[in-house]
Order: sequence, then structure tokens, then C-alpha cells
Amino acid sequence: MVMKQRLKFLDRYLTLWIFLAMALGVMLGFLFPGIKDISESVTSGSTNIPLAAGLILMMYPPLAKVDYSLLPSAFRDSKTMWLSIVLNWLVGPLLMFVLALLFLQDHPGYMSGLILIGIARCIAMVIVWNDLAGGNREQGAMLVAMNSIFQILTYSAYAWFFLKVVPPWLGMQAIDIQVSVSDIATSVLIYLGIPFALGYLSRRILISRKGIEWYNRVFVPAVSPITLYALMFTIVYMFSLKGDMIVELPRDVLMIAVPLLIYFVLMFFISFAIGKWSGLSYDKNTAIAFTATGNNFELAIAVSIAVFGIASPQAFTGVIGPLVEVPALILLVRAALWMKNKWYIP
Repeated sequence: MVMKQRLKFLDRYLTLWIFLAMALGVMLGFLFPGIKDISESVTSGSTNIPLAAGLILMMYPPLAKVDYSLLPSAFRDSKTMWLSIVLNWLVGPLLMFVLALLFLQDHPGYMSGLILIGIARCIAMVIVWNDLAGGNREQGAMLVAMNSIFQILTYSAYAWFFLKVVPPWLGMQAIDIQVSVSDIATSVLIYLGIPFALGYLSRRILISRKGIEWYNRVFVPAVSPITLYALMFTIVYMFSLKGDMIVELPRDVLMIAVPLLIYFVLMFFISFAIGKWSGLSYDKNTAIAFTATGNNFELAIAVSIAVFGIASPQAFTGVIGPLVEVPALILLVRAALWMKNKWYIP
């Protein structure tokens, strides 16, 4: 009962905790700039180990709740699959490209960084947002898995097309870029493969030994709080690493944040409206909307650092991305729950 009450208290004021965690992270980064050096010492390649651990822990409980026996039926839902493919791999990248062009044409570094974010479809934190909004877990897991496959196969081609082919059509200079398929596969393996494997093995092993009733009544409630605690840690950690930039370059942060915020809002409500018009249930519609709205910032940052350098404007844009996404998506969770009561509950 104590655990249940604590979770209700955390959920009720989650938006407040998010903003407090952001403020704490900025303050820590500004007061203790040495945090950056410590962070670099625990970074392997382009993967920051504490951040990766936070993301993996954050996604583990929702993936442990997924009934993997229902995934085959989720994959057979062709309407949901095709709608998600169109929103993720056509509407999303095009919308971000247009916003980057409209807002950042005079800043080509930031513009290309935003485009790299737009073509990196979400495979990580969307699982958390979908779970908080009451979306269909199996459908969300299926869509994320599908995004992962598409990402490995198409990210390099998308980067080449949007940065090297399209700009000359508009009278702009092409940006030379080469993205390794192995880098994309590594990102997918770390941020999706590990928590997927942990969630699947937990469910399979524990249910076989303890039974489904014990798993749902004892284990799931015990691990559920990990998502919120890991989310708080991840936010504080991310904001602490870039607290000095936010304080020193507020104009640049705002310049990048505005098109990102517009993107999140437009993408979510466009996706949700199309799903409602298509006759989808709330839980499936929510899974599609959040999958289409989120982005794989870890991949965008890794590519920006590898191609343009750690001090590049592209890398800076990638870092600002999740700082905008976290509060924006948590507010969209609230919006989804409001629309559930407005549109789906008579």
C-alpha cells in the first residue's frame, strides 16, 4: 500500500519533478563545471556509460510488463504498422527538415544538426512516455522494434539525401556526410537491445518459476518505480553536463528549442488526430503518436560527434534536443490523458 501511494504521489506531480530535476541539473552544471571531466572519464567511444545505464534502467520496467506472446498479433495489425511507417519515415523527417529550413537557414550547422535529429526515429524513451500515457505496451514494443530495423537500414541514406541531395535543389550548399551502419547498429543494440533482452528474460524466467499472478502482483509493482527514479537521474545528469551552455548561450539554445518544440507539438497532434480519424483505439493511437513524435537523440549526437566533431554546432544541437524533448513529451503525456477523457470516454 505504501508503494502504491508513493507511486500515485510521484505520478500526480510528475511534471513538477521533471522541471525541478532540470533546474537541479542546470544548477549543478553551472556550479560544478568539473562534472564534464568526470563524465568524459566514464565515456566509451560515443557512449556515456551513466547516461546509457539511466536510459536502460528507465526502459526496463515497461519492457518487463510487455506480454511478448502478443507481439505476433501486433505485427499482424497492418493498419497500425503502415500508419506508423508513414508518420515516422515520411511525415516526421519532412516536417523537421521544413522547420530546420524555416528557422535555422542562416545557421547551417544548427540546421544540419536538427535534420539529423529528424531522421533519427525514437527507439528508447518513447517506451516510457507510452507507458505513462496508458498506451498499448505490445503495440509500442512492436513499433519500436520496427523503427530499429528501419533505422539500421535507412539512416545513412536519409542523411545523404537530406543533407547532400536536397539542399542544392533549394539553392543551398550540400553538406558532405558519411554515416557508418555499424554506429547505428551499436546505438540500437545499447539503447534498445539490452532493455528488451532484460525485459523478455525477466518475464520468461520469473513466470516459469513463480507464476503469472506473482509476477504481476509482486514483481511488476516492485520494479515499476525504477522508471521514474531513472528518469529523474537521467534528466539531472543530462542537464548538468550542459548547464554552462544553457547559461552562456541562451539565445542559441532558444533558437534551437523553438523549432524542436513546434515539431513535438505538431507531430504529436497530427499523429493522434490521424489515428483517431482512422478509428484506432486510445491505447494503439497513443503508441503510434508517441512513437512518431520522439527522436533517437543518442544516435543523432553520436553521428554529429563522429562526423562533425564534439565541439560542432551539430553536436550542440543534438545535446539541446533531449533537454527540450523531456519536458515537451511529459506535457504531451498529460495532453494524451486529457484527450482520452475528451474523445474516448463517454
